[in-house]
Amino acid sequence: MSREQDWVADFSRFLQLDQGLAKNTRLSYCRDVRTFLTWLNEQHEPLPTSAPVIEAFLQTQAAAGKAVQSQIRLVASLRKFYRFAIHQHLVAHDPMTLVDAPKATHHLPDVLSIGEVQSVLAQPDTSKPLGMRDRAILEVLYATGMRVSELTTLQLTQLHLDLGLVQVVGKGDRERIVPIGDTAVNWLEQYLRDIRPGYLHGRDQTVFLNFHGNGLSRQSIWKMIKKYVAQAGIQKDVTPHTLRHSFATHLLENGADLRVVQELLGHADIATTQIYTHISKTRLLDVYAKYHPRYE
Repeated sequence: MSREQDWVADFSRFLQLDQGLAKNTRLSYCRDVRTFLTWLNEQHEPLPTSAPVIEAFLQTQAAAGKAVQSQIRLVASLRKFYRFAIHQHLVAHDPMTLVDAPKATHHLPDVLSIGEVQSVLAQPDTSKPLGMRDRAILEVLYATGMRVSELTTLQLTQLHLDLGLVQVVGKGDRERIVPIGDTAVNWLEQYLRDIRPGYLHGRDQTVFLNFHGNGLSRQSIWKMIKKYVAQAGIQKDVTPHTLRHSFATHLLENGADLRVVQELLGHADIATTQIYTHISKTRLLDVYAKYHPRYE
């Protein structure tokens, strides 16, 4: 194993044990750092302790067409790496304090209206087992606002349906308790009672299974959502977060407090939640322009 490979392996352990980061985040950071170390090798550069070399690397990534959000994450990855490097005495000081990340582009995600959500929820054919399962998935996603990745790892022990609550394990293994409405509970209970036992092979505790008895992937749920959105005749840019975005926006539009929405979404920083206030303001302007008699 090369010195650089040792660094990445030790960095991954540092992110897990010292920083408490989730697996997917650790993989992303390690991938970024591996790209950086490979570039250094190609340039015959040692691990830099000054900003210009790092900035040159970042410029090559921008010139190669890396998206702004990916560049921002790359800087975040290198900040974590240099924190690790100081901890391990690989460098004496942190050059990342002099490196600025590119400005984020504020792209407001598409959200579905309440009517559009109802139309999507009605698409699965619940006379069939897969349709019943899919309806339960859609209802749970919209009722709780959980991430798709959180839903795919949801376990039976996390359901407290008699109390109308779900225990969600989010990024960094942070737990939160989220209410779930009666409608979603009813569909989920039907799936658990009538459908899931027929898919079950072994003692799997994962809530949502495919017909082989395995847990679902994020990609399979994304494709399923896109299919039902298309069936509903909705022409919007659907992402795995579409129902999550819609959940948060509808709560705020109906008067929910931003701090409550932050807690329900599991955002560590309220600044992340504030994007939904921009969506709601945009919606207010749309309604005003459409219905005010003196608007031109």
